[in-house]
Amino acid sequence: MSFKTGCLLLVFTAGFFGFCNAQTTLATIKGNIYIPNNTAAEAATAILLNQRDSSIVMSALVDHLGAYTFRNVPSGSYIVAAFRLGYLKAYSPAFQLAAGQQLTAQPIYLQPADTQLKEVAIVGKKAFVEVRPGKTIVNPAASITADGKNVLDILTQTPGVKVADGDNISISGRQKALILIDGRPTNITGADLAALLRSTQGSNVDRIELITGGSARYDASAGGVINIVMKKGKNIGTNGTFNLTAGYGKFYKGIAGLTFNSRSKYVNVFGLYNINANKTYRGFTSNRNVNDAGALSSYNLNYYGQQETYSHNYRLGADFTLAPNHTLGVQVYGFVTDNNFTKNNSLKIANQGHLDSVILVNSRVDRDLRNINYNINYSGKLDDAGRTLAASLTYLPYTRHSAEYINNTFFDAAGSVYRQPQSLQNLSPSQRRNWTGMLDYANPLNKTSKLEIGFKFSHTKSDNNLIFGPLVNGAYTVDPTFSNNFSYKEEVNAGYLNYTAAFGKFDMVAGLRGEYTHSQGSSMGAASTMSTINVSNYFKLFPNLLLHYAQSEQHDYALSFTRGILRPDYESLNPFLYYIDPYDFQSGNPYLKPEYSNTITLTYTYNQSLSIALYAGKTTDANFAFYSQNDATKVNLTTTRNLGDVKDIGLQVMTPYTVAKCWKGEIDVNAGYYHYTTYPENGNLDKGAADIIFNTTQNISLSKSLALEITGFYETANQYGIRRFSPNYYVNAGMSTPIFGKRGKLSLNVADIFNTNRDRAYTLYQNIDLRINGKPETRIARLAFTYRFGKSTVKAATKHQTGTELEQDRMRKGAN
Repeated sequence: MSFKTGCLLLVFTAGFFGFCNAQTTLATIKGNIYIPNNTAAEAATAILLNQRDSSIVMSALVDHLGAYTFRNVPSGSYIVAAFRLGYLKAYSPAFQLAAGQQLTAQPIYLQPADTQLKEVAIVGKKAFVEVRPGKTIVNPAASITADGKNVLDILTQTPGVKVADGDNISISGRQKALILIDGRPTNITGADLAALLRSTQGSNVDRIELITGGSARYDASAGGVINIVMKKGKNIGTNGTFNLTAGYGKFYKGIAGLTFNSRSKYVNVFGLYNINANKTYRGFTSNRNVNDAGALSSYNLNYYGQQETYSHNYRLGADFTLAPNHTLGVQVYGFVTDNNFTKNNSLKIANQGHLDSVILVNSRVDRDLRNINYNINYSGKLDDAGRTLAASLTYLPYTRHSAEYINNTFFDAAGSVYRQPQSLQNLSPSQRRNWTGMLDYANPLNKTSKLEIGFKFSHTKSDNNLIFGPLVNGAYTVDPTFSNNFSYKEEVNAGYLNYTAAFGKFDMVAGLRGEYTHSQGSSMGAASTMSTINVSNYFKLFPNLLLHYAQSEQHDYALSFTRGILRPDYESLNPFLYYIDPYDFQSGNPYLKPEYSNTITLTYTYNQSLSIALYAGKTTDANFAFYSQNDATKVNLTTTRNLGDVKDIGLQVMTPYTVAKCWKGEIDVNAGYYHYTTYPENGNLDKGAADIIFNTTQNISLSKSLALEITGFYETANQYGIRRFSPNYYVNAGMSTPIFGKRGKLSLNVADIFNTNRDRAYTLYQNIDLRINGKPETRIARLAFTYRFGKSTVKAATKHQTGTELEQDRMRKGAN
């Protein structure tokens, strides 16, 4: 056994035995907090205090029923404190908690405050993972090294989330998830989205919500929803956070950020700014074998590329209190990214096992991305019965400028140049414009039920150009085979109805969403002939249901069904033919159809800690990468097709646990089985394969001021479309300590300590024999500093839904 493998097994073994030893000593506390007239004190904060010294043990947010829960509590004597803006703080009587006890605390009643509440610093401890019906919440603050990580790093270690190919983010093995930041879309996908998440500090994240079922209010995303909620303040006053991170792997990494929130009685101003400078590399090899009627040839590519990125992302907004319970908000947010790439390819061509020639492909790419978003929103409580109305309008412009200059040099087996070098120009600017509006109305029917109705429209227009051609007599020309203009328009109009009810130990959410889509794509080639490529009109219904049964304090069950749609990324519909090298090309597919999924999940939760979920689903018209090879010309074309159907079934086990007072951990195991069948035009794939993912996190307090975190990841070999991936694994570790009277924190962490994280895949399908081995820069050490200034209780900036979740998530990277 290798040293690296032994260390990884040690991490998982320690986590497993720690979990086994910890399960029988934990206790749970539940209770309710009310305001006058026995109304639930929604959004109040419950704080668990030690009776002996009033030190804070943990905190919890009160839900819409006025309930709170503390789990994994050691035995001892406690008091519960309750806080809510505009009300006097209140306390429960002291009580004694025994090991393993399930205790219901006495209700707490808050009274209105005659004067403004004084500042009260509330700093509670949360579990890394909280399991709720239809939703899993991850608290990065429970990770001591979150300050040194970016948001993509945190998603990579989040239980149930998989980040494949560097930028394909999914939940529990589903297709791409819809990514939101503070309930709003990012307007981009692929490498562009990954770059944005890398430029955002993890210390700015309050929580990550993994939403897999429950409400028709969300877009009918087949892959589920990942909502990244950023940190904000709590009450009257001004506060903020300053972050600074320096890192080094093979090259430098640096990021600095500032967040602030300033609230007065009638106006709240909030903002965020991050600047990021990063240099990284990626290397990979690919080996493609071609059999042309018995004549064997091989095309072996060795790639090494470097990327320098300078990015800025920002947000500035204000909420205005027009009247009690009525708020008008405005926001401007976006990002600016400048990328510089250098790419070096060495393509070795062999015939019958003997080297025939070598082609060197070197290129330089300058790529700029600009995204600025404008939003205006309103939210209000219409009457004392609790009826609410929310509206939002967002304008999302996105521009991309990309210029690549390619030089090809051709050598024979002896190393002599056998033809003139070739210089190529590849210009691919694009722009997208999106308008999104939505309206949501909620009407409580009684104290235990609510009816919601809402509407949304989205209009997107995308214009893309590709200007490609060789350098001839000192000037670049246009090659009509590649050069093209593609215009795409899409309109989506949606409405939904949602019913929520609670009765006894049961509660439920039932919803129905209808979406009508009109799309049209057209292209103009170098011959200046306009031709409509595809026009599509369709209306689909998407039902969902969530049933929740709280059998007792210890046993909890949830059953959910969702139907969803995943529309193709805009770039995937783009028919442009992109040049990789003389024998490799990539293209979009204007005839690509949406994929549809049906998923059912049964979840059991024990003691608010151990969660076991069984899920099953079927996806039709599933979109996957597909290779088409011409054996005679040896040219390979990569595109995306509606490959066929995917059936999946799986089991996910997730739990936080306590080994000792100084040692807490998390374990997540997601074991799925996926069966792929292709449509006849795509061949005859009929294959199933398992995909098992293990995650573990161990947090150890070495002293009162020094904490250690170790995380481990392992994924078995798995099938994804026509590609078969090899196992992957890595270990991360970090330490942190508070400074400056606990207003600051210093963290040091090392990602992928043993440098084992890599992408290895092969495809043996029809006439394709292709193997790929990729190694990005993953072993990186980071030193992070975080400092909180101002009051620690400024009330949070009002959270707004802009309704643009799906549109921004489909904005796609350039394929070159």
